[in-house]
Amino acid sequence: MKLHRSFPIALLTSALALPATGLGQSVSRAIIVGQSAPLTGSNRQLGEDIRNGTLACFKRVNDAGGVSGRKLELVTLDDGNDPKRAEANTRTLIEESRAVVLFGYASSTLSQPALPLIEAAKIGLVAPFTGSVSWRKFNRFVYLHRASVADELEKIVEHYTTFGIKRFAVLHYDDAAGKENLVAIEQALKMRGLELVAIASVQRKDVDMAPAVAKVLKATPDVVITTTLYKTSADFIKLARAQGTGAQFVSTSFAGSSALAAELGLAGVGVAMAQVVPPPTKASIPIVREYQGAIQNLLGKREYSFTSLEAYIAAKMLVEGIRRTGRDVSRDAVMRALDTLHDYDMNGYLITLSSTNHNGSKFVDLTILGGDLAFKN
Repeated sequence: MKLHRSFPIALLTSALALPATGLGQSVSRAIIVGQSAPLTGSNRQLGEDIRNGTLACFKRVNDAGGVSGRKLELVTLDDGNDPKRAEANTRTLIEESRAVVLFGYASSTLSQPALPLIEAAKIGLVAPFTGSVSWRKFNRFVYLHRASVADELEKIVEHYTTFGIKRFAVLHYDDAAGKENLVAIEQALKMRGLELVAIASVQRKDVDMAPAVAKVLKATPDVVITTTLYKTSADFIKLARAQGTGAQFVSTSFAGSSALAAELGLAGVGVAMAQVVPPPTKASIPIVREYQGAIQNLLGKREYSFTSLEAYIAAKMLVEGIRRTGRDVSRDAVMRALDTLHDYDMNGYLITLSSTNHNGSKFVDLTILGGDLAFKN
């Protein structure tokens, strides 16, 4: 496994040399935040964006003196988008790195194997990047920062039905997560007395979109909702458009904005996408302006993305929780402090957590891909 250090080796070594601590003790002089993320493989861009957004936030805090005089340190282990490696990384982060909290795993698939380990260690898993409805069931050790995919799909259906549109189709994966998305769409439509005119399902490894496209276009939908990853969604949309459809295509945030835009190219202009954070270029919003400065300070360039902004916001949420522990930055203290984030306004982005609710936000916005290959509202 590959260890990515965000601070000098000497600092990390001194932290790891300390003995294990109990739940009521501080973990080390540096506050260690553990992360498993795909920094290699097909989902590398997502992992890098999550890590960069987190590091940008931590650097901003550390440059201002840290939290109660202590520096934040992110220890990232590469999982290559492999759940088994994510599980092994979690064990390492808990037992060897002595992380006080785990943060920013890239999906529900990568987070799921960590659950038994975090529950056994009584350590918080903060901001897994998942919109899965099943993850909205309360878990004492899991803290979510983003709206669910059901929130996104409700927003999509609400938006288009407001304009009198009634003919909807969907593309989803033929697995548990994909079927969960299908149910959420069907429920949103049922509330409005509507049904899907076409349902197309594909396997995650499918490369031939022709059967799915044919099934959808035969029903002549006005709106086609894609709930798949960027490559599947882009291949489907490009083939459907090449066949002359005038349907509006709209994706959930699950696809990843930067990756979907790059894969679609100019053939995707006009495609819509749900987002769980504001546009990362909209500097008129205070949290976005803060994020832009932090990213430029970290990377030395203006490399903005929805995902790194989402990670920045989630990291800011975590930092406030750590700050509220005072000097007792233990695993249990961090979780108890996060439970106090009631209506916490992060410069224009609201988070609400409590001891009975760990679903921090329901914010959803819709964006359109422009000719500059950027999603904007």
